[in-house]
Amino acid sequence: MTPISFEFYPPKTDEQRAQLDRAAGRLAAHGPEYASVTFGAGGSTLSYTPETVRVLRERHGFDAVPHLSCVGGTRSEIRALLEQYRDMGCRRVVALRGDLPSGMARTGDFRYAADLVAFIRSEFDGDFHIEVAGYPETHPQASDALADLRHFKAKVEAGADGAITQYFYNADAYFRFVEDARRLGVEVPIVPGVMPIANFAQLRGFSEMCGAEIPRWVLKRMQALGDDAGAVREFAADLVATLCRRLIEGGAPGLHFYTLNLARPTGAVLARLL
Repeated sequence: MTPISFEFYPPKTDEQRAQLDRAAGRLAAHGPEYASVTFGAGGSTLSYTPETVRVLRERHGFDAVPHLSCVGGTRSEIRALLEQYRDMGCRRVVALRGDLPSGMARTGDFRYAADLVAFIRSEFDGDFHIEVAGYPETHPQASDALADLRHFKAKVEAGADGAITQYFYNADAYFRFVEDARRLGVEVPIVPGVMPIANFAQLRGFSEMCGAEIPRWVLKRMQALGDDAGAVREFAADLVATLCRRLIEGGAPGLHFYTLNLARPTGAVLARLL
């Protein structure tokens, strides 16, 4: 079976912690290769992300993998975090530029993800498998698609071992991105990111911010289903499962699911892939 992995975000309240425990407990049964934990913006990662990594490793048996971001971090802070993760047994990290929170004037000691990757490789060479991000539909802040591909290549040349893409609903965008990256000499595995649909209104808003396109026909179908929650869930799961099948058939080296700390949407997709 194609390797799968999950992404969770660090909970900040008791209710969110209970939700994460429920989701992680259910999704662990699918045997993921690893589970990544996103980086808390504005410095909250210093407590929330490592704690979530620990919980996923010790309580749920995941090979939990931290995200690291350039945002707000000094070299010494990021070095200390990496030492902490290494001591916890982590052997993989996801290195990202990250989004600058409102009101924050500077990113930190690293401006681009490639700089962070180079730092990890120089300071902890051999300790971590480094994943970076890829954008099949182009990063929303990139000047154009070619410039975005050059930034992607720079991250790989800095020492990345693999990549996970932003989510998308057009498989052709992924295949074209991989083809273009290969043409530039990028040979690392590029795993597609998959976003199961839990709340369509929320997904629309998030997609507008991050530059992920929702096909017009999907929007129209969702509008036609209206308030029929059951029909929406079935359509959403069928849609994403069909996307996953096409990605697998096209040679994707894995599937990385953005769970939003929910088990049901991801589980519904995986059930259709068995």
